[in-house]
Amino acid sequence: MKRRTFLKSSAAVTAGTMVAPTIIPSHVLGKNAPSNKIRIGQIGFGRIAMSHDLPETLRHDVAVGVAVADVDLNRARLGKEWIDKFHAEQGKPNYVDVAVYQDYREMLQDKSIDAVIISTPDHWHAQAAMEAALAGKDIYLQKPASLTIPEGRQMSDIVHRTGVIFQQGSQQRGTRPWPHFHKACELVRNGRIGELQKIEIGLPGDPGGEEEVPMQIPEHLDYDMWLGSTPFKYYTEKRVHPQLDFSRPGWLRCEQFGAGMITGWGAHHLDTAHWAMGTEYTGPVEVEAEASFPTSGMWNVHGDFMVHAKYANGVSVEVSGAFPNGVKFYGTEGWIFVSRGNVSVTSSDPTQPGAELKALDASDPKILESKIGPEEIHLYKAPEQHLDWLNAIQSRKDPVAPAEVGHRSCSACLVSHIAMKVDGKLHWDPVRERFIDNDRANSVLSRPQRFPYGTNHVL
Repeated sequence: MKRRTFLKSSAAVTAGTMVAPTIIPSHVLGKNAPSNKIRIGQIGFGRIAMSHDLPETLRHDVAVGVAVADVDLNRARLGKEWIDKFHAEQGKPNYVDVAVYQDYREMLQDKSIDAVIISTPDHWHAQAAMEAALAGKDIYLQKPASLTIPEGRQMSDIVHRTGVIFQQGSQQRGTRPWPHFHKACELVRNGRIGELQKIEIGLPGDPGGEEEVPMQIPEHLDYDMWLGSTPFKYYTEKRVHPQLDFSRPGWLRCEQFGAGMITGWGAHHLDTAHWAMGTEYTGPVEVEAEASFPTSGMWNVHGDFMVHAKYANGVSVEVSGAFPNGVKFYGTEGWIFVSRGNVSVTSSDPTQPGAELKALDASDPKILESKIGPEEIHLYKAPEQHLDWLNAIQSRKDPVAPAEVGHRSCSACLVSHIAMKVDGKLHWDPVRERFIDNDRANSVLSRPQRFPYGTNHVL
């Protein structure tokens, strides 16, 4: 269906900001009734929700989408249509009357909703997750975990205090669609390349852009809430998301709402490095970096960069756009390289150019043929990330990427981002989550939060 037609037809869904759900009685559908499923609300309906989070979740019979919320009401209505269509294609027409909200906090008040998927811009991750946890909802959160390290700490602490099931969207941990990440990390953990010495992480980049002129705020967009805790800036479409399609949104290239590719893809690849090193609950102890930043224009995330970090185990980690997109582990007896190859989550994902870059490669093919013995280290073998989350909701056991793991992957990225802006070698205390003897670096650990939004106003 063309999006213009989609918008036109969805406009008739509701004239307000919320539609209450109507559930088919369970005696009609028996064990397959919606009331016997994990009832899921979607927070943020954009390209990631539509192309990845919702289809990967609702494809499993145990899950049913019952609500969608987006500050752009047109997108929320489109989300309802998308879920209705998905259910119908599964042979469940009129399965539920999907509720539509413009403010997700109203959706969280619905006690019949079991869990939420949060696919918002980065600056709305931690607050929405905290409020969902306090409402007793299990959570799937897109990466990165937070905009700042203190926000991530607040989020992780609230999740642990409430006991909800939390899965970070670190899909490289799942055995679908990239089982080779699990294999690479298990081989490294078990010494197949000898003693690990160095890790090189390659990330894609984002170009800067020109300044954009102010535009009238669309009537269906709550722009003040979209900005959330960040400073007020005039509305222009490229700062937010496209109004006529679901292509890559402009906020990804605005430092006001994130940190650029160092968290956008770094949250994935540093998580893989942590998994292989066994440092999932800590972080680097030293970091220094250099980077270029645009001097004008609205799109202002970092350009070319190089990060040098060291962990307490003696392993050095280098992160740069100059390396191939992936993770390369160097040991005393060889190396292993792992990447997504040419399998992408969204159409905008970068792929590896050239046949010489394999999704999984090693200095000696025999390394990859090695079997892990029963007495060796066996990493959690999760299915696809969303299915692992659903399984965890049912078992009430942690999935492969719980809140603290997600926070630590993100915090390593954010420490690197701070090092791009503060000269010299920085010494990081991963226990206290503070820089040692560096007031300048500590002063940019957090950002001011615009009232009434932000994690500080949740507590």
